[in-house]
Amino acid sequence: MARKRRPRRVTRGLRFRLTASYALFFAILLIGVAALFRARLATVLDDQVHDALDQEWAAVKGYLRIEIYKGTGLEWHWYYDSEDPDESLIVERIRRIYLLTDASGNVLERSNTYKDIGIDKPELIQQRVRLALASPQQDAAAKTFWTERRDHNGAAYLIRAGIVFDEKHQAPFYLALGVPLANNEIILRQYTWFAVGPVAGALLLGSLLGWFMAGRALTPVLAVAQAAQRISGSNLSLRIPTREANDELDYLVLTFNRMIDRLEASFRQMRQFSTDVSHELRTPITAIRGQLEVALFTAKTTEQYRDAMVNALQDIDRLSQIVRALLLLSQAESGQLALQKARVDLSGVVRDVVDQFQIPAEAAGVRLSATTPPSCKAYVDRVQIERMITNLLSNALKFTPERGAVQITLRAEEPFAELVVEDTGRGIPKQHLPHIFDRFYR
Repeated sequence: MARKRRPRRVTRGLRFRLTASYALFFAILLIGVAALFRARLATVLDDQVHDALDQEWAAVKGYLRIEIYKGTGLEWHWYYDSEDPDESLIVERIRRIYLLTDASGNVLERSNTYKDIGIDKPELIQQRVRLALASPQQDAAAKTFWTERRDHNGAAYLIRAGIVFDEKHQAPFYLALGVPLANNEIILRQYTWFAVGPVAGALLLGSLLGWFMAGRALTPVLAVAQAAQRISGSNLSLRIPTREANDELDYLVLTFNRMIDRLEASFRQMRQFSTDVSHELRTPITAIRGQLEVALFTAKTTEQYRDAMVNALQDIDRLSQIVRALLLLSQAESGQLALQKARVDLSGVVRDVVDQFQIPAEAAGVRLSATTPPSCKAYVDRVQIERMITNLLSNALKFTPERGAVQITLRAEEPFAELVVEDTGRGIPKQHLPHIFDRFYR
């Protein structure tokens, strides 16, 4: 009775398992990258909201005047040019989500939106006023209170609270400003839905590519199996040609061919022995016939398949652009960045960059100065040098307190040029110095 052959299940094949492994790895990678970009987007949006509130807080000090008069009591006014649309817009935006109380928590002025969010309790206001007054003058973070709250409709708001003083700096007052977070939530939600489509499409495309590449990689293995099935005791002269790739499959083919050589020699000896015995004894001898079933040797390592997967992954990864600030860094570290070197006057470059930073330096209350020789010629890439000086000055201004100073000095010492950026900031702790050139280290 003929034995019925069961069809081979596709899910048990090596090709399917390789493709499934690749698809799973690719899915984890894509989801991880999308989640990383989403987290980075959320951080950037949060920083923007914090910066906006910091700017509004600084603007309040320029427009709000609180005065205490003997006999008449307390008065507060918003001083601005009502005919100036910019100033009117700024004040209107500040007072949109706004609360002003005295140190005891008595409400002096508040916006309707802040009322919907919920007026701060007097006990909380008194506690925050005490903490702010007890904090060191230079510790601005200890005097600032950040909270995220929601109104009765569930809309989120970021609140920045702290203390301000009257014109004579005699009495503290509690001030809270807020901005809505609805736009941030909408952007993150849109990004999430936008990322689902490309991730799913890339996963499907990657799976199809993985299936195709795994099939191509397994083609030589199938050729070995088909050749092995054609070999029998009467056809031992068949050999499997190598691909001249000098890889693991070629080594498997050579090993298989050597085994067939040994088998052929053994069969030749057996036939010769049978012939000799029949000739000598002159008796009929039944010809010895045999069949040989050769086990299929397949490569168990996935090294060459992993290489194919990595190559495919690298091709797909080149469509993704989260950061371009980052591609430039990779090219520079690998030496692939082509520098456009030319003879440049470094003194002029330094003076130009310093002029660009004078306005933000004055806004930050920092004195920015430069000492340069009349001329300092160097063979450099002007764009990269300007980027380097810009980064150094930006960091120096960022971490230098008000009334501080930033000094940039250029010295021409043939055949070298020395550029020094000094500031009166808090400096870098010793434990962080070994990591200052590590990427993204803060």
